[in-house]
Amino acid sequence: MLLGIGAYGLWGLLPLYFIWLIPAGSVEIVANRVVWSVVFCALVITLTRGWPKIGAAVRDPRILGPLAVAGVLIVINWLTYVFAVTHGNAIEASLGYFINPLVSVLLGVIVLKEKLRPLQWAAVGVGFAAVVVLTFSYGKLPWVALVLAFSFGLYGFVKNRVGGKVDALTSLSVETAVLAPFAAAAMVVLAVLGQATLTGLGAGHFWLMAASGVVTAVPLLFFGASARRLPMTTIGLLQYVAPLLQFVVATVLLGEHMGLDRWIGFGIVWLALVILTADSLVRYRHTARLRRAAA
Repeated sequence: MLLGIGAYGLWGLLPLYFIWLIPAGSVEIVANRVVWSVVFCALVITLTRGWPKIGAAVRDPRILGPLAVAGVLIVINWLTYVFAVTHGNAIEASLGYFINPLVSVLLGVIVLKEKLRPLQWAAVGVGFAAVVVLTFSYGKLPWVALVLAFSFGLYGFVKNRVGGKVDALTSLSVETAVLAPFAAAAMVVLAVLGQATLTGLGAGHFWLMAASGVVTAVPLLFFGASARRLPMTTIGLLQYVAPLLQFVVATVLLGEHMGLDRWIGFGIVWLALVILTADSLVRYRHTARLRRAAA
């Protein structure tokens, strides 16, 4: 439980970290995040003697292909998130992760042809109403929230296809290694254009940027360790910790404005999540009773 809270808690505090990296732009921040994640993962893999797992993953097209796709999806997610936070839209970014569970349910219907239970349909319907309300509130579609929700939902779907074939460290290592050449090229281009900040703002800024590898990998490793030990219903409840913290950071520490119309929109989203959570708990208890009866 502590590892799970640690994972989602660190993810919830990410807006503060990205704000500290300004004046670096979103492309530079994400490029550094990819490259330094590869470096950090390589060190951890060396210490844990995990290179055989990396080799096995790379040699298996059924693993390498999905992880490459997952890498593209997560870099889209990272770019959108960092852009939102560094341009005063951390509230909308938190909204993306609030509606992500609803998107995951929707993807189950569209992609996997799953049949939804009545409460799940109700949650999706309420979530759709919230998007409509927030569209009027923002004066446009909340595209940041939608891109974050769908990119992360698809990322989770692709990772689910890989299943238990790779652990969290191997998965992150392969995903970022696939992206590393493009990230390194972006860093070189920014340096040539005079737009890179990595080495131009002192040692403090350099090490803050370099720490992005640790910032990326540590909560993921915490999450992997907790997910193997906790029931899925507990993980499902813990996932709301991150967007809730992001929302608090955005409104309290970053001073982003929440008008009445946005409060109404967010309230509708939270209502949808309450319905979805209630359905999950009812389903879990029903399944548990069946298992006890079968035993």
